[in-house]
Amino acid sequence: MDKRITDLPTIDPFLLSILSNRLLAVIREMTNTVVKTSRSAVIKNSRDFSCGLLTYDHRLLGAEESLPIHVAALEYTTQPIDKFFDDVEPGDAFLNNCPYTGGTHHADMTICVPVFVDGEPLFWTLCRAHHADIGAPIPTTYLTEAATIYEEGLHFPCVRIQRNYTDLRDIVRICQMKIRSSHLWYGDYLAQVAACRLAEKRLCKMVTQYGRETVHNFIESWMDYGIKRTKAEIARLPAGTWTYQTIHDQVPNVAEQGIPVHVSVSVDPDAGEITVDARDNGDCVKGGLNLSEACAIAACRIGVFYNLDSTIPHNQGSASCIRTQLRDGCVVGRPVYPAGTSVATTNVNSRLITAVSSCFAEMGTPHGRAEFGYSMCLGEAVISGNQHDGHPYVNQVFLGYSGGPASHGVDGWLTTGAACDGGQMALDSIEINEAMYPILVESRKAACDSIGHGEWDGAPGMTGAYRAHCGELIAIYGSDGDTNAPRGVLGGNNAAPSCNWKRSSNGNHIKLPSFHGVSCLETEALVFRSCGGGGYGNPLLRNPDAVLASVNRGWLSPKMAEEIYRVIVILASNGVEYTINEKKTRWLRQQP
Repeated sequence: MDKRITDLPTIDPFLLSILSNRLLAVIREMTNTVVKTSRSAVIKNSRDFSCGLLTYDHRLLGAEESLPIHVAALEYTTQPIDKFFDDVEPGDAFLNNCPYTGGTHHADMTICVPVFVDGEPLFWTLCRAHHADIGAPIPTTYLTEAATIYEEGLHFPCVRIQRNYTDLRDIVRICQMKIRSSHLWYGDYLAQVAACRLAEKRLCKMVTQYGRETVHNFIESWMDYGIKRTKAEIARLPAGTWTYQTIHDQVPNVAEQGIPVHVSVSVDPDAGEITVDARDNGDCVKGGLNLSEACAIAACRIGVFYNLDSTIPHNQGSASCIRTQLRDGCVVGRPVYPAGTSVATTNVNSRLITAVSSCFAEMGTPHGRAEFGYSMCLGEAVISGNQHDGHPYVNQVFLGYSGGPASHGVDGWLTTGAACDGGQMALDSIEINEAMYPILVESRKAACDSIGHGEWDGAPGMTGAYRAHCGELIAIYGSDGDTNAPRGVLGGNNAAPSCNWKRSSNGNHIKLPSFHGVSCLETEALVFRSCGGGGYGNPLLRNPDAVLASVNRGWLSPKMAEEIYRVIVILASNGVEYTINEKKTRWLRQQP
């Protein structure tokens, strides 16, 4: 609840700092536990998981090095437990991956553990991880044509999965029967449980050390600090309402004309509040691209936070300063059961985050940022097939991310990924992927001339190729940004679109549909180019030295340097690097 805490003793600011960092240290230890003990590459290698802490009354305390879409509305994950259970006890653990009980989408299985101290429930520890398979009809968790949840994988709407620190084996058996490569799933599940149980011990120790009264006072002061910091930051923004629209690419059989995403952002500096209105959008589509309520709320918050001071604590206090307005039955609102939401965390979600984030640019310089690169090309496909010994495998690869957007004074961040990732996921280790799965990665690098040009450039996308090492490889993907590329703002240029190809055995490149499942043999290869990020500001104002640096990195061709920035580069005497032809550049930039 958004109110200033005034009736509690003031906590010493040094103790506030100590305890807040103590919480973040607990979350980092949870994260390290998952990295060290999980089994599948999508979690261990790519770090497609997040850990967080809530108060027992469902207020976010903190989330460290987590995916924004996983944690920005984390409180919705545990709230339904109050409704379903009146017998929560120490040693319990709950499994929630249902979009209709506060989950993000069915692939994000979240373990929720209550923390009791001397019989009093004080916290929830949570670990949310994206599993490469969750028992859907086809080997992927992104089912763009799944119109209802009946066509998706398993849903666990806040189901108790442990009691007295012991698995409820009937629930585990359901998963092991339905999920492909269930031995990997079970190992990942145990890693999540281990992280939550470790945090349970650390929090109990902290309360014992400092006392419950001190911890209670800290929690309220910590929330209040989040409110004060956020309100102070919002007070620096201009008052008014701005609008922005972006369009998700067309999706065959689901959204033939694409999916427009429109938002308005209202800033009240005096009240220290921002309202994001996403109601002016279409109804749910007959496919899996609809957002869950938790995803829609998280997306609105994320888009705002991208434009505020990054040192603001991401707790319930700061989140309470951002109002969200959603509509029932809306593609970016609250879906009406049983609408499909299997792709809720990525495609349209990233468009909503971007629309909010880029809307701030409508305020003018120095506000806002360009559009993020979009996601889910073949570089992020879910692959499946059989190992050399005949056993099946399923894994989502993260071989190539999109580029980050430019903002005032700052170029885009390389391999940021889509807006939902926020740069928090890791690129796959090629060697680990090749060791775990029968694939061969032929190439991976930044894609030349994919950046959105501007006074500050968006980052380049990536390009690469991979193929089966034995037998047949199936890749399922849903690539947004092939048609509607990331846009620049305030005079910045659009980035290059994403694209996907299959290289046949004779060497020909066949362009593939944006949403597709493709088979690849050992003599063939899958080739991708992800989106770059949009540019910010007039490219003719870019520092020529920065243009030269992009050329020498291989991100920008000499031809584009001349055409877009009016910077002439020539080969240096070493025959490898380029240097600026100062005289011709000066003349060219003076031309109208």
